[in-house]
Amino acid sequence: MSTRRKTVAAIVAAGLAATGLAACGDDSAADAGPSSGKTVTLVSHDSFAASKSVLKKFEQKTGYRLKVLKSGDAGQAVNQAVLTKGRPQGDVFFGVDNTLLSRALDQGVFQPYEAKGLSAVPADLQLDGKRHRVTPIDTGDICVNYDKKYFEGKKLDPPKTLADLADPAYKNLLVTENTATSSPGLGFLLGSVAQYGERGWQTYWKKLRANGVKVVDSWEQAYNEEFSGSAGGHKAGGDRPLVVSYASSPPVEVLYADPRPEDAPTGVATGTCFRQTEFAGLLDGAPNPEGGKALLDFLLSDTFQRDMPLQMFVNPVVKGTALPDLFTRYGAEADGARTVAPQKIAEHREDWINAWTSLVVK
Repeated sequence: MSTRRKTVAAIVAAGLAATGLAACGDDSAADAGPSSGKTVTLVSHDSFAASKSVLKKFEQKTGYRLKVLKSGDAGQAVNQAVLTKGRPQGDVFFGVDNTLLSRALDQGVFQPYEAKGLSAVPADLQLDGKRHRVTPIDTGDICVNYDKKYFEGKKLDPPKTLADLADPAYKNLLVTENTATSSPGLGFLLGSVAQYGERGWQTYWKKLRANGVKVVDSWEQAYNEEFSGSAGGHKAGGDRPLVVSYASSPPVEVLYADPRPEDAPTGVATGTCFRQTEFAGLLDGAPNPEGGKALLDFLLSDTFQRDMPLQMFVNPVVKGTALPDLFTRYGAEADGARTVAPQKIAEHREDWINAWTSLVVK
């Protein structure tokens, strides 16, 4: 997904808008022009979502009109921000995650601002330290999901860990995304690097290949066409009961089912997870820096943080934020989610992707 994720929400919104710049937002924003003293512009990926009422509260509280520009998936949106640095398309960028963070910081996309409310965000999520070029907004875990009905029918326990996925009991059951074209696919690779180290991860993927892992280009293809546990998968004849998706995918399956089931049809292998943290930042050269600062403050407000779980299916970063019952009841908590330092990702990402491609695809 894009990310993120956030592609989770695409379970019911398959066919996200194609790459390209589009404007959205509430009616008042539709008439807004470029950022000015009265308009503040948020640039993001296609998966950005928030309740209209919440966006309206920002406008009522600050007096600014809000304009939202979406520019493709997460990787495309970050690339666009890099290409337009110094003459940005808006005031705030939302949606750079820890897999791409170093690239954006090294390119000087953002200017420092310490958002109000940052003290309530755990220090381990503040990856830019005291420089405050970016502000953490949410987290999400990329994890293997499983089709409960399949495993119940086979009287087979679903896998729990990365090591389990290489067990012959799960041969030809897993579908994952290409690391070169998919954010969840890249996150799953990084999780294996964190688990097995820079030498051991390649041995692990050789085992997965020998065990019949299938690779497709996108999350939408993997989840909606190949996975047997999704509604889209049933219609498309998906036959893989294991898929790389998100810990928050089961709540989506429940929220959009008609009628809603008592239990989610899918589960999460909680020992397979990689943690994404998503950031926002004040763009260097922002036409309305004061409006941009007010927007960053708002993204950490209780109003926006409480809205995210059922809009983008991510976890708020502000400690103590109340979570919706549906999100906590059907979602899963990762068992020691792995992560890799952004600088290390920046230094090795292309080499890891190229090596993975040679091992698994070619």
